Amino acid sequence: MRISIWLTLTALSLSAFSSVQAQTAEQIQQIQQQLSQRGADNSAAANTGNAGVSPVQLSASPTLQGNSQTGTRPSSGQYSTQPRNGLVLPGEPTMDMVFPLQEAMENPPFAANLFVGGFESERTNSVNPNYLVAPGDQISIWLWGAVDYSDVATVDSQGNIFIPNIGPVNLLNVPSSQVNATVTRSIKQVYTNDVNVYVNLLTATPVSVYVSGPVLRPGQYAGQATDSPLYFLKRAGGVDFLRGSFRSIDILRAGEVIHSIDLYNFVTEGELPAISFQDKDVILVRPIGPTITVSEGARNSFTFELKPSDLTGEALVDYAKPGDFISHVSVSGLRDGAQFARYAPLTDFKQFSLHPGDHVEFKNDYEIQIYPINVAGSFRGASRVMVSKGARLHQVLSNIAIDPNLADFKNVYLLRESVADQQQLIINQALDRLERSIYTAPVRSTGEGSIRVQEAQLVTDFIARARQVKPLGKVIIAENDNVADILLEENDTIVIPTKTDLVHVGGEVLMPQSVVFNPDAELSDYVAWAGGFSERANDARILVIRANGMVDFYDVDDNSDVAAGDQVIVLPRVDAKTLQAVKDITQIIYQIAVAANVALN
Repeated sequence: MRISIWLTLTALSLSAFSSVQAQTAEQIQQIQQQLSQRGADNSAAANTGNAGVSPVQLSASPTLQGNSQTGTRPSSGQYSTQPRNGLVLPGEPTMDMVFPLQEAMENPPFAANLFVGGFESERTNSVNPNYLVAPGDQISIWLWGAVDYSDVATVDSQGNIFIPNIGPVNLLNVPSSQVNATVTRSIKQVYTNDVNVYVNLLTATPVSVYVSGPVLRPGQYAGQATDSPLYFLKRAGGVDFLRGSFRSIDILRAGEVIHSIDLYNFVTEGELPAISFQDKDVILVRPIGPTITVSEGARNSFTFELKPSDLTGEALVDYAKPGDFISHVSVSGLRDGAQFARYAPLTDFKQFSLHPGDHVEFKNDYEIQIYPINVAGSFRGASRVMVSKGARLHQVLSNIAIDPNLADFKNVYLLRESVADQQQLIINQALDRLERSIYTAPVRSTGEGSIRVQEAQLVTDFIARARQVKPLGKVIIAENDNVADILLEENDTIVIPTKTDLVHVGGEVLMPQSVVFNPDAELSDYVAWAGGFSERANDARILVIRANGMVDFYDVDDNSDVAAGDQVIVLPRVDAKTLQAVKDITQIIYQIAVAANVALN
């Protein structure tokens, strides 16, 4: 029986079922480099100036001979590399921490993170130069020279302070930066010579501001007159995500609108009006306006509130910031009570008229014409080449320089992401079936039920460890000195094995190790040199993994043609007396051994 997947043994131990101890497998050389260099020219000739180095020369074969198989499937296309919104650094406050009352949303409103953090507790009490003096403020006055005088005067209800021999001085609505000049001017009208004056506004009277509309905690809040509207909004819990507008916030004084705030302007342009609050001012958050949801392909994947006069694709693009390689836009929603959907190029979308509730996705539909191919193992030169779409294996191999004395180029193989995904799917499906069979097995007595509980725990542990195994996606392309000229896929890795004089023995043997190849030795000899079988060994199921990735199953007494570079893996035996799901577990052990280079106990 032959299986077209390359295996390399990796150590993975698991608790044995019942009272049998688990054996530890030795990790064997796994040939695969992580490759980073980009942009190598596909048409560049290999460097043949060094002695003993020449391009790979192989006999071409359109397919493999014999009963070899390759488990491949079409490429899934370009892999998504765009970051998603919502990345939180360690220790950073999150929406859930700051807004426990807000309803969780997959795409929260744009500018919602304005109210994340504790900036309202970091305000200062210093007086702003533009602060307007109000009743209750305290003014410090010093006179020296011909007259000595010092006092702290309080601004009365009429906006005046009283200075002996000077009389009342009106400071109502005078900016704090002009207080010294205003008071000095009044004093100089009486004391014209030899009197020095210094005046300072000591404290500003707190103001009481109402926050109303769709906020989490509407009410009355105290603050300084120079505090920003964001301070009072944060004190009120922030704008309600589902009901409140981030773009229509009014400041009312005596029932009249004195300022209108658009938080989008603050987030994008840093624009926020300078406001000096007075007692009984009202910050009124208006109801939310038309919204458009962007869920994919944009740097800002949020729910955007657009003004009714600005419901265009161009406005949405300005806020959403699509990725650099976006070519098309998908729009879905309702028009006149019927479902509506459009798929258009990005350039046409900018003139598109949007409707409230539309859902937008930005898509990259550029056809990939050039993609990277990785090279690993024994070779010379660049570890990554860029090839055109439709390139085949021999085209790349002809430009890879090797040392024929070191590289086993006739046993070249591939690592393919799509194959690894398919292997992972098969293993997960088998594990799901095993899990269902364990938890749904009927119980006929109390004693059997107790045994089944223990068995279920053991199988659960086995499943948990098995799900952590990652298949490599190896594809056999070489046999009998022939290499199939197959079509390459994006991010394929071409592995050229290194020649070796060793045979690796692992799995259920007492001393997993590498043994020098002996042309006269049998399979049983290599097992004996590794200390013989362990107590859990299945001597009827021994894997011999060839250098090209093919796998043969042997009994210990079979005549096998073990060659240099082969791997011998003795699989474990599942005790039929202990577990009911022997067949399923055995099958999964074989699948994992073939797909992920692991002899799983």
